[in-house]
Amino acid sequence: MNHRFRCMHCIIPPHMMDSISVNGDAAQRKWATSALREDEDLRVARNALHVDATPDAVAAPLAAAPPATPGLYREVFDGGSRATLPGNLVRREGDPPTGDDAVDEAYDGAGCTYNLYNDEYNRNSLDGAGMALVSTVHHRRQYNNAFWNGQQMAYGDGDGQIFTRFTQSLAVVGHELSHGMVHHEGGLVYSHQSGALNEHVADVFGMLVDQREQGQEAHESDWLIGREILGPNINGDALRTMRAPGTAYSDPVLGQDIQPYHMRGLVRTQQDNGGVHINSGIPNHAFYLVAQYFGGRAWEAPGQIWYQALVALNNRFAQFTEFADLTVQTARKIHGAGSAEEGYVRRAWRLVDVL
Repeated sequence: MNHRFRCMHCIIPPHMMDSISVNGDAAQRKWATSALREDEDLRVARNALHVDATPDAVAAPLAAAPPATPGLYREVFDGGSRATLPGNLVRREGDPPTGDDAVDEAYDGAGCTYNLYNDEYNRNSLDGAGMALVSTVHHRRQYNNAFWNGQQMAYGDGDGQIFTRFTQSLAVVGHELSHGMVHHEGGLVYSHQSGALNEHVADVFGMLVDQREQGQEAHESDWLIGREILGPNINGDALRTMRAPGTAYSDPVLGQDIQPYHMRGLVRTQQDNGGVHINSGIPNHAFYLVAQYFGGRAWEAPGQIWYQALVALNNRFAQFTEFADLTVQTARKIHGAGSAEEGYVRRAWRLVDVL
């Protein structure tokens, strides 16, 4: 079998798959076990190559993306419940809705994500140069995941029990596409604290895409990532919560949300690339606190600080303290030394014991 190496970020974390592999029904256990095996292959490949890449078992090449454009350009493919990417092109920029919910949600979600970066941060698509936003829906059969593979998005439809259609969550769409933005800004190595920052930044901007589309101010949002995709009988609110990490779900199949909100709860593990989906709860909560202190629209002043700090970051191995310091410096640069805004950012990081 041929292999190529690509960047791949999945929305469902390994610790959740661990629980499903033990507590799910036969089909769910089979999927989770297979997904964990792929995740282990990914970890070994990253450790061997020291790059943010994964072996992709699908040998078929991606369709050639159209050249970068000055504005928004989207393509959505139907995967036909198969693993091969990208599938059959069913909607491209300017085409009317198809009536297929997954197709139209992926198309609209990509547009909302583009608009956040373009309108608020003057960024032309994920790479800053008009990169086409390519998505595949109906990826594999009853696939319980969604991912960014370095070139495009892929969304499963879920099994209808644990998870439902992944394109239903705009925060998930924005999160996964934002991994592409992080990658094109030099990337954050997907391991331990730098990897948790990678996940954190994707959560922040995924959440801001959702809030902006709904016109919500910080105090109006529930700060939940993936609230729309949990199955009907799952005991939980979402995949993650930025307001109260560790409380998003507690379910016999999914297990218990183990995200910490404070450095005293930092999880030290070799799983999940050093806990990247787990420890991201700490900076996530710091951003939530910043947004509450600022008030108003979180995608404006707080989002601008986080975006400019990421652009200024020049260390792929950055730890929480380095990124936190940079956000404080950015707040000072934008709002002035000794400003309330600078104080809000510093206070939030102190409350989670990063600074």
